[in-house]
Amino acid sequence: MKKILIALTTLLLTAGIAGAAPAKPQIEGKTVEYRAGDTLLKGYLATDTALKGKRPGVLVVHEWWGLNDYARNRARMLAELGYVALAVDMFGDGKQAMHPDEAGAFAGAVMKHFETGKARFNAALELLRQQPDVDPTRIAAIGYCFGGGVVLNMARQGADLKGVASFHGSLAAVQPAEKGAVKAKILVLTGADDTMVPPGQVAAFNAEMQAAGADFQVISYPGAKHSFTNPDADRIAKEFKLPIAYNAAADKASWEELQKFFSEIFAVPAAPKGAVIK
Repeated sequence: MKKILIALTTLLLTAGIAGAAPAKPQIEGKTVEYRAGDTLLKGYLATDTALKGKRPGVLVVHEWWGLNDYARNRARMLAELGYVALAVDMFGDGKQAMHPDEAGAFAGAVMKHFETGKARFNAALELLRQQPDVDPTRIAAIGYCFGGGVVLNMARQGADLKGVASFHGSLAAVQPAEKGAVKAKILVLTGADDTMVPPGQVAAFNAEMQAAGADFQVISYPGAKHSFTNPDADRIAKEFKLPIAYNAAADKASWEELQKFFSEIFAVPAAPKGAVIK
């Protein structure tokens, strides 16, 4: 009888642990320094310290404003989902633009000299792979506006990633993808009313990806303009007279699409906020 009681108690305890809610996320974000050649880069690494073991990593490439609070917040949101996220610094020394002219100059310099941009992206990729809680075989990259263009061009050039996702990013090619070159699965989330990424650019991207034999999907949100995921877009539009606007519905829908995309490429269940991803 004593053995039966011990066995029954053990069973009940085990069942209780198995049915327990996941630990509350403990998100830690910190600035990390790394280099590409002689250039000092200052990224932002976000992770849930309540989780144990290795899990997928995600690079976050900022808008043309530079690595600001918006990009950091997206990294933290990914950490809340159980990923290890590194918001990268594509401009060097963590510098940010305060005016569209300055932002255009910073972003244009990277895209015109993409070998430099590629080196900075790869330096961040290597740093993320080296993190002790990251599975180096399961890495993806996402980007916003300028950052979307960066991740798509990295995919065109055969970056060794599980997938890339672009939010209202430029679809123009630094160098068109060659047939069979694209390794990463691609998700493009764009606004149907985005005058900065017009229908002709979307059509050209579709044709390019089909010719390259890429595994890709393009989702266009009706009524959504450029920067539709950024809650600060309306203020920026008013201040600088830019054709951009926040769209809460498109923001929510695109984030949900990203989670489904990650579930597919990382072979994990679609996880609710704060759930453990293994």
